[in-house]
Amino acid sequence: MTEDALHNAGQGLWLACVEQLSHDLPEQQYNTWIKPLTASVSEDFAKVTVYAPNRFKLDWIRTQYAGRIVTLLEALCGHSVTLELAVAQRESVTRTYVRPAAAADQGAPASHASAGPAHAPTAQEAAPATPVFRTRLNPALTFETLVEGTANRMARAAALHVAGAPGQLYNPLFIYGGVGLGKTHLMHAVGNKLLEDKPDAKVLYIHAEQFVSDVVKAYQRKTFDEFKHHYHSLDLLLIDDVQFFANKDRTQEEFFNAFEALLAKKSHIVMTSDTYPKGLADIHERLVSRFDSGLTVAIEPPELEMRVAILINKARAEGSEMPEDVAFFVAKNVRSNVRELEGALRKILAYSRFNQKEVSIQLAREALRDLLSIQNRQISVENIQKTVADFYKIKVADMYSKKRPASIARPRQIAMYLAKELTQKSLPEIGELFGGRDHTTVLHAVRKISAERQTNTELNQQLHVLEQTLKG
Repeated sequence: MTEDALHNAGQGLWLACVEQLSHDLPEQQYNTWIKPLTASVSEDFAKVTVYAPNRFKLDWIRTQYAGRIVTLLEALCGHSVTLELAVAQRESVTRTYVRPAAAADQGAPASHASAGPAHAPTAQEAAPATPVFRTRLNPALTFETLVEGTANRMARAAALHVAGAPGQLYNPLFIYGGVGLGKTHLMHAVGNKLLEDKPDAKVLYIHAEQFVSDVVKAYQRKTFDEFKHHYHSLDLLLIDDVQFFANKDRTQEEFFNAFEALLAKKSHIVMTSDTYPKGLADIHERLVSRFDSGLTVAIEPPELEMRVAILINKARAEGSEMPEDVAFFVAKNVRSNVRELEGALRKILAYSRFNQKEVSIQLAREALRDLLSIQNRQISVENIQKTVADFYKIKVADMYSKKRPASIARPRQIAMYLAKELTQKSLPEIGELFGGRDHTTVLHAVRKISAERQTNTELNQQLHVLEQTLKG
């Protein structure tokens, strides 16, 4: 392999490791501790040097995450890996990590992880105030890099409209859906598009936890005037995961004030959440009513064809080609969200580079063997029946019984639908596991729930919760 190819393969290994950690860890922990890390990989992939931005982060990574990182690297490479930790921009390695029998991988304590902002302050941020306004936007997340499909078409159209005419229709724009479906991508796309058209616009993207952190700091430092000036002067506020405002009264009050001030000056607000406004728990009613006063749109889990397109496009962005048959194989086995698709793709590409083999279905099967075995082990029809019965508060025995009241028949149909979606069982096999029912009964249930899911927001949300629960 050439020097450039070796470097790319090494970075592919590290990216695949980081991608997996983004799934395994709470978002706040990942953003605070893992995201700032960089790495270099030896030519034989036997040693990986991970660089932390400062000594404090290095010590925390060593004690809390090193074991997990080594385990992931070894799983990706298929051989033992020595992990070294160093402070970035220094030549000397400060510590060599040797994995003990039981590596610590519990992650940062919740109280510690939530005490700071969603990312580590850089040297520039720690410096005295600068006139440059930080948008926190990721320039790579644009409308051009977003794969469009029926799952996100309405949300994308609304977001495009907001970017082109902020402060007019659809204010606020409230986008909801499960994790990893592209809500954050859409928000960044709105901000990047607006700045492309109006470079002087004051645009800010933040996670709801950052807003909470800013409220706490304003309390501690008695700087609420500065806080209000910062937020109330924006042209576009993009705020992620507003469900994190739950039970935080002062934060909700300050956000309500900012909300009112921004709308009064014709500024635009775009928010995301894991559920629709009225489904938010422990949020003041007056705030919920504001969330619901503009346009509320859902992003659904991507359909098969959209998942295939995402995989092919993402592979090209990584400088690789993914054959269509491989993309279909992966898309059929990774159904829940885009983030998991990207993680699967990076594993496959890394595995391909390390083993110097062409991407094929067999290689994909080998690279994703852990994921596929977990799916096959966890998602059984019996598991689906139990999960759905618990969710709708009926007895598991009702899944097989001949009882037909709606309170039982409806959950039974939902369980049949999920069995068809999440397992490899045939219709007759599913029918047999539901008390010996005919395959036409299962087909009717699958078609009925599938059709209703497209129009019934509450049912779609319930199905998404069940899918996420079953996939662990």
